[in-house]
Amino acid sequence: MSQVVSITAETFESEVLQSPIPVLVDLYATWCGPCRMMAPILDRLAAEFQGQVKFVKIDTDEQPELALAFRVSSIPMLALINGGKVVNVSVGLLRAEQVREMLNKVMPTEAMSAKHAAL
Repeated sequence: MSQVVSITAETFESEVLQSPIPVLVDLYATWCGPCRMMAPILDRLAAEFQGQVKFVKIDTDEQPELALAFRVSSIPMLALINGGKVVNVSVGLLRAEQVREMLNKVMPTEAMSAKHAAL
């Protein structure tokens, strides 16, 4: 079972903007070949980052208002959202290592975790 959840305009705020952990949004379309190639990569990374990053997907044909909000001009498009704000956007097919590198930039470091634990 995929750990990448499909969302709609109705669930966007609760699933993405209010998420306590970073969210990787995959903007795709069912007819898009590179999007279909990206899906298994994101499924593997969702399992790898489970509990640390939420993975969601938005079908740009079914959710045109979200595609417009993200200013989608080409797909696949990945948007990394942390604390309700877009912190990184990438367009085109990426390798797993490239996506992992993007995700690692928002992961808390040991030092930050220790700092927050002390507060």
